[in-house]
Amino acid sequence: MSKGTLFVISAPSGAGKSTLVERIRCIFPDVLYSISCTTRSPRAGETDGVDYYFVQRERFLAMVAAGELLEWKEVHGNLYGTPARPVTDVLATGGRMILDIDVQGAGEVFKRVPSSVGIFISVPDMAVLEERLRRRGTETEASIRTRIGNAEEEMAQGRAFRYQIVNDDLETAVAELASVIEKESGPCKAGSTPEISRL
Repeated sequence: MSKGTLFVISAPSGAGKSTLVERIRCIFPDVLYSISCTTRSPRAGETDGVDYYFVQRERFLAMVAAGELLEWKEVHGNLYGTPARPVTDVLATGGRMILDIDVQGAGEVFKRVPSSVGIFISVPDMAVLEERLRRRGTETEASIRTRIGNAEEEMAQGRAFRYQIVNDDLETAVAELASVIEKESGPCKAGSTPEISRL
């Protein structure tokens, strides 16, 4: 049976990871995106099964007990986790998938799926990161300080990933990420997108 590829992409907040992932999904439409589950309520515009799987706390804890999550954590009283079945099903059919996750969660996924391809997105320096966070206009001063502090720790852990891409210029970073995906799993596989399992 052919085996697929799981790309685990992590970055500090403000490094531009979400934008890179969106661009890559346009270039490689056959690359599926792992949808996390959470116990928090949907925000305006969010759709169950598209943005997250929104589940009750009891259901989430049952999934933890049954070993149905590749990784999970609690953030501000809400639980977040990566369902294992959609990932394993895609990989078993030779498909490929992107998992967008923080560095702590990535470490857990690497243990469960040792063949995962870790890609860490970084920034040229902390000054650039701070500028991007401030440009958002959505963060308080305290939040910016916290995110920068976390980013310093995450940047240090980024060396454990197989690939490191510095997002200094967006187009260059997109090209580098696309190159990694092609190197590890081949070019776009038109017409061969596997069906993703739902919760």
